[in-house]
Amino acid sequence: MTSPATTAPRVTDRGLAVAGVLAVVALAELVGRTGVAGVGWPPISEVLLYLTEPSAQALLGRALAATGTAAAAGFVLGTVVALLVTALGALVPATASGLDRLAAVVHAVPLIAVGPLLIAIAGREATPTLVAALAAGFAVFVAATSALASTNPAQRDVFAVLGAGRLVTLLRLQLPAGVPLIVDGLTLAAPAAVLGAVIGEWFGARRGIGVLLVSSMQNLQVNQLWAAALTAAAVSLLAYVVLVAVRGAVNRRFL
Repeated sequence: MTSPATTAPRVTDRGLAVAGVLAVVALAELVGRTGVAGVGWPPISEVLLYLTEPSAQALLGRALAATGTAAAAGFVLGTVVALLVTALGALVPATASGLDRLAAVVHAVPLIAVGPLLIAIAGREATPTLVAALAAGFAVFVAATSALASTNPAQRDVFAVLGAGRLVTLLRLQLPAGVPLIVDGLTLAAPAAVLGAVIGEWFGARRGIGVLLVSSMQNLQVNQLWAAALTAAAVSLLAYVVLVAVRGAVNRRFL
């Protein structure tokens, strides 16, 4: 049962979060109204009014469907590959150091530089998903590696004394104990996958929020540009909130 002392800080934090968002929105509206940042920064109220137009909703809906599909597929692909690579490092310790370095090198390469290479290798349609997978996979890899390494040494010794091999120890001890940390990585990977999908769409995808951003910039459609940017931000925030809720449920179960 949650005590009043525990509930009060949560209510305060949420109130501060709402107040912060309202302050940012008010400041953005003020900058747009005064024209301090030029014509490229419209009032937020005009952008929200644009979002009420049926044609804008239809356009953003199609773009959001494409970006959401690519981001979700990239999130799943990146997560699966990251977990498999982490498991390989745990089962074959001699490869762990090399895999860590490989992951660091791949992550160090800017996604915007990887895009053209992926287009040449996998094609324009697959590039947003692959860039999203790269963006999400590193966060999951780091979290999963830390999770497997954080297992209690005494528990590992017990498994070793009982004759358990590396695979059994991984499946019966390390993975279950590391679930909370892995979910922490997924929480960071979800928004990264959305960003990766948008970046991947910049390189010539047929549809998506990234395509809409490029088209809006080229045609000076300021309200459409901001509407697309806010939509991408909202999707990233929604993905993060969903994974935070999952993390809370996992922590109550495993901690």
